[in-house]
Amino acid sequence: METVGRLCQTPIPELQIAKAFHRNALQSAATLLLILFSGIAPIRATDTKIWEEFSGEKALAHVQRLVDLGPHPAGSDAIAKARDYIEGQLRHSGWQVTRQAFTDDTPRGKIHFVNLIARFGGDANPAFPSLLLCSHYDTKLFDTIRFVGANDGGSSTGLLLELARVLGQHPSFARNVELAFFDGEEACENFSDTDGLYGSRYFARKLQGEGAKAFRGGILFDMVGDRSLGITLPPDSPSAMAHDVFAAAEALKLRKYFSYLDRDLIDDHAPLNAIGIPTIDIIDFDYPSWHTADDTMDKISAQSLQIVGSVALYYLAEFGLKR
Repeated sequence: METVGRLCQTPIPELQIAKAFHRNALQSAATLLLILFSGIAPIRATDTKIWEEFSGEKALAHVQRLVDLGPHPAGSDAIAKARDYIEGQLRHSGWQVTRQAFTDDTPRGKIHFVNLIARFGGDANPAFPSLLLCSHYDTKLFDTIRFVGANDGGSSTGLLLELARVLGQHPSFARNVELAFFDGEEACENFSDTDGLYGSRYFARKLQGEGAKAFRGGILFDMVGDRSLGITLPPDSPSAMAHDVFAAAEALKLRKYFSYLDRDLIDDHAPLNAIGIPTIDIIDFDYPSWHTADDTMDKISAQSLQIVGSVALYYLAEFGLKR
């Protein structure tokens, strides 16, 4: 009986083999699952809801930095500081920036202007026409009031900097986008064929012809931070783009904030449309503080910037950058 007991306590060779086989099978199954999940991970990464990464608070912080500079009309010392801030933020997010400098005649004499043009990593995807995302960063010059342009110039610039941050985390998107920060959108006196839109007109002149074919379309942002948000697309908006912007807003349950403007509008999208780049103007023109000393930080909100930024990124991901 003692011998039998010892035999039962000592595994026989067949039992050792069975246990080893079982261990190896479990290890193989675990390895296989790890490989499978590793293969799925990159696919899930591309399915990230990029529009959920936008931060209205971060965009608002950029606006505050610009407003803190005070009035910064074209040609001023303050706009040079604004330019340095914008370029620094873009470079931090992985964008390479080119300064497009020029001098133009204005009702106040010759003024030096500088557009900021940014590419992610410096190069576009040559096989895929880019989308142009743009804003102006100057404030209107007034002799009698202190105009800091929290909404008019500030909000769209802050929003575009936050878009640059989010897009910079998704190189496959960012490489198919060009960012433009226009100088001299504001007229020195009154908008006319020769006063106002200095930066976008110059940009368009340099692009007209073959250069314009590098872009499949564009989005201009202007006055997008109003606390009482109501985006009003101008009637000259490219119809297909307007349809898709409305669809993006609908998908995010934000459609109530988007409608059409009931009159024509002069803005930086006009020179781009004129050279064949279909460009839509995302603007809230129903803004009582427009071109007054009351266009200050208390009139805008992070929530409004969040709404516009989220819809813009949804549009880019689901419509604008789809091949």
